[in-house]
Amino acid sequence: MSAFLDTMIAQAKSDKQTIVLPEGNDIRTLQAAEKILAEGIADLIILGNPDDIAAAGLNLEGARIVNPLTSELREGFAERLAELRAKKGMTREQALELMDNELYFGMMMVKEGQAAGLVSGACHSTGDVLRPALQILKTAPGASMVSSFFIMNVPDCELGHKGTFLFSDCGLEVQPDAERLAQIALNAEAAWRSLIDGAEPVVAMLSHSSYGSAANDDADKVARATALVKELAPEMAVDGELQLDAAIVPEIGAAKAPASPVAGRANVLVFPDIDAGNIGYKLVQRLAKAEAYGPILQGIAAPVNDLSRGCSAEDIVGVVAITAVQAQEK
Repeated sequence: MSAFLDTMIAQAKSDKQTIVLPEGNDIRTLQAAEKILAEGIADLIILGNPDDIAAAGLNLEGARIVNPLTSELREGFAERLAELRAKKGMTREQALELMDNELYFGMMMVKEGQAAGLVSGACHSTGDVLRPALQILKTAPGASMVSSFFIMNVPDCELGHKGTFLFSDCGLEVQPDAERLAQIALNAEAAWRSLIDGAEPVVAMLSHSSYGSAANDDADKVARATALVKELAPEMAVDGELQLDAAIVPEIGAAKAPASPVAGRANVLVFPDIDAGNIGYKLVQRLAKAEAYGPILQGIAAPVNDLSRGCSAEDIVGVVAITAVQAQEK
């Protein structure tokens, strides 16, 4: 277990929050729930059939088990959802049908204050998780977009912040333009500050080019995004466009971008598109055996976080702890 996760768990325990886990049919979710409850990381609501959950044979004492198909909350939730979506033409009957969907039911639990946050995605796509989150919880005040990030902890690594990095956006924005890429960078810097103690965020805008070493539209997009970030947040430690090695390896940064305030010491890595981000985090996770926590979503009005469908029970524990910490801040 990394120092980062130790910190998240300790902070989560200091002010326990209630987190809803909609995927009670997934064994990894139940295994994670057993550990979360045993360690006192969070209070849990698990959605699913109580008989099926009990058949897993795990100690889930203290969890609130709710079956969305039979819960007495269905009617009230459906009425409230119909109100929220009335301008979109949603009827009460349509809303009641959506209460069969554990993600919609779970989001309503958060909306109505029965839970402080939600973690899902072990057996649902990011779109499945994000759609009800935006329909029910909506974006946070002042947020111009929703983006995502991973916290990566690389063992036996002195780069970044003692092997800890924030990667963004690896799970949501497919092909951001320069303006959206700049917003992703601003969101990522804020996320680092909210979760990581003991190190200032140092943001690298990644590309296959460093300081114009390749002249093409893709590299130019990253350079324009960097200029926008510097204009919007002149106090930020941000630079680009930078190749990955120039961004994180001191001697290469000194050679490729000697005047850069970021090169060689970046800990927040902003990828130019989802292809680069998704491939990058999975390479580090699988080849460097890094812990990968996320995708953590930013810009939603309440803490809702996604999971990779290849996640382990330990990954779920980590994301629940992060979600609880976010809920404390909310």
